[in-house]
Amino acid sequence: MFPEPQGPRAARLRQRKFQLLRRFAIPPDLLPGSLSLSHLRCGKPTCHCAQSQDPGHPVWSLTFMVKGKKRVQHIPKEWAAEVQQRVRAGREFQDAVREVLAANAQLFALARQQRRKR
Repeated sequence: MFPEPQGPRAARLRQRKFQLLRRFAIPPDLLPGSLSLSHLRCGKPTCHCAQSQDPGHPVWSLTFMVKGKKRVQHIPKEWAAEVQQRVRAGREFQDAVREVLAANAQLFALARQQRRKR
């Protein structure tokens, strides 16, 4: 491939990269997207949500993308805390992957710079 870049900057990038790789094996239960709470009115004239001041019934929704299309799943309120935790863990994993990819790109650019100097 390309030569390994040398020096303290390269060492720091590699150290951070491998720290992230050790921390994040791919967990099987991560969720993508975001969880949100909204309120909807059911439309029944005798329901409490028909009152003008009432915000409506609480509805939790998980929004995510599949093959470029936005999907929305309604979540039972008793699942909301667990889903939120899994979404947060999924976001942390995605951030770590992006950071590893950025470190790889920086290491590649550093190797090219060091090769030109020789």
